[in-house]
Amino acid sequence: MALGWGRTIFAVALAVCPATSRSWAEQQAAASEQLIDIGHLSVDGRDVRYRIRNLPVSSFPELPSPIADALAARGCMIPQTYQAHRPENVVHASLEGAGSSDWAVLCSAQGRVSLLVFFAGSPAAQPEVLASASKTDRLQPHDPSGELGFNWGIDPASPKRIHDAQAGMSHRPLPPDHDCLADSTVDQKTVYHLYRDGAWSKVDVE
Repeated sequence: MALGWGRTIFAVALAVCPATSRSWAEQQAAASEQLIDIGHLSVDGRDVRYRIRNLPVSSFPELPSPIADALAARGCMIPQTYQAHRPENVVHASLEGAGSSDWAVLCSAQGRVSLLVFFAGSPAAQPEVLASASKTDRLQPHDPSGELGFNWGIDPASPKRIHDAQAGMSHRPLPPDHDCLADSTVDQKTVYHLYRDGAWSKVDVE
């Protein structure tokens, strides 16, 4: 279950100072550590450790340059769920309408994570903020040690995926004519966002 109750942050992140005498492998390991956000929360009077792995914007070379630049200007890192086995939380899909080329990104900056949507026809510096939360509100335990990990993931949802998710509805609607955005809490639930007629709405599924 995601943690949304009272807590105190005792530590925030690791800082590693590279030494010139280090080997290349050691320097790479140190650089990797700088991408891991480690801290502790007080949860029901217990000290609980959390770990969030982040990736720099440069880990997603498929991003168009204007969007990559806009993310860099915001100081964005891309948080990864504790289940991630490959770079995630950057989505390319037809979100504005059929055939459009749009992007959605989870941006972690200054202690908050925001779901940003970049429509192809809009300035990259002015993305839509579809959702936002403190990074520590998107944590949950995921192993026997009780360590907390990041639980927020996004994916493209094709019209077929939406139609399949609605298979059990008594009045099953027609599938949308373009992609939706799947907004998931790991091992819990997925909400589907649909952009239509200039506004976002949540799609009813089974």
